[in-house]
Amino acid sequence: MNKLERSPVPDIETERPDKPDTKVTIRHGRGRLLAASVILLLCGALAVSIWQHYSAHAQVMAAAEQRRDFIPTVTTATVNASGKTMSVTWPGTTEAFAQANIYARASGYISKREVDIGSRVKAGQLLLEITAPELDHQIAQAEATLTEMQAALQQAQANRDLGQVTWNRDSTLVQKGWVTQQQGDTDRLNLKAQDAAVAVAQANIKAQTAQIAVLHQQKDYQSVIAPFDGVITARNVDVGSLVQADATSGTFLFTLMQSDTLRIQLYVPQDEAFGLGPGVDAVIRVPELPGRDFPGKVTRLADALQPGTRTLLTEIDVPNPDHALSPGVYCTVELKIPRKTPSLVLPSEAIIFNSKGLSVAVVEDGTARLHNVNVVRDFGTTIEVNAGVKDGDQVILAPPVDLADGQKVNVRPKPPT
Repeated sequence: MNKLERSPVPDIETERPDKPDTKVTIRHGRGRLLAASVILLLCGALAVSIWQHYSAHAQVMAAAEQRRDFIPTVTTATVNASGKTMSVTWPGTTEAFAQANIYARASGYISKREVDIGSRVKAGQLLLEITAPELDHQIAQAEATLTEMQAALQQAQANRDLGQVTWNRDSTLVQKGWVTQQQGDTDRLNLKAQDAAVAVAQANIKAQTAQIAVLHQQKDYQSVIAPFDGVITARNVDVGSLVQADATSGTFLFTLMQSDTLRIQLYVPQDEAFGLGPGVDAVIRVPELPGRDFPGKVTRLADALQPGTRTLLTEIDVPNPDHALSPGVYCTVELKIPRKTPSLVLPSEAIIFNSKGLSVAVVEDGTARLHNVNVVRDFGTTIEVNAGVKDGDQVILAPPVDLADGQKVNVRPKPPT
């Protein structure tokens, strides 16, 4: 054993086999070794942490520098001014230009019916006839009474003529004293009574003549005729039906509609009512008739908006000479309303929505400028604005989220058309 092996370790105590009662424990050396190991581990972890932080900071700075120097490439679209007319579409329902519910004006039984549902009739055409024999008897009786009254008038006129002759003769005699004054007064007042009797008889004849005219009018009402050209859309009676003439509860006979020209009523909102007036063109389309447009024109306006809905009642006349349209059909109405205020149209994907409201990015000399806009109408793929941009401006489509005002951009060339 060499000297190094024989040299004792002062910090280590150990048990020697030749001295079992002596204990040598390892104390100070092991503690120092453990402390040194911990310190080395802490220093290594700190170095690794410092290196990772430095690397992350370097990456952030590099990314920030790259982002600051990055110029995005964007696609633009041109802002276009709207046309002189504004096209708006609203749902509507066709209505007959004229519609009449025809009621009985004479009581009796229907003896003849000339039309049915779907019949096209002309003004003055016979629709049905009503038979009322008692009305003929009333007319005959009234005419006989008129003849009697006419005879009574002739009698009254004869009596008046006689009284006139008598008074003419006696008036001279009274003046000469040959006839008493009392006789003269009697003749004079008798003449006035005869004049009154003639007036009564004439009045009775006039009243009876009017009564006969009413009966003849009732006779005319037995023939029901069409008041205008149209089509029968409803029938409620048949031959043999009993009908009653009454101003409030008369028998309902037919419904007649005029469909050569149809009318459509629309309620146009306030923001589109300005510029609307008679003569504005309209196009009517029916889903069941694809590919066909029915032209029409605005003919009447209410000239006052509904207070509750702020809408303007508008009527449109639609010529229908071939009767392709029928009353009660659902349709869409496109109005060509002249513009009162200018507006601009741009793609919807150019809109930026954030806490500051709605805006667009306009490219000016290679720089993006954010402009606030006021949207008037939304057409889905395009929108209409009235402030914030001008005709010919280039707006960025689908602008980046982090696009800032004043940032440089590259405009992607547009493909050739």
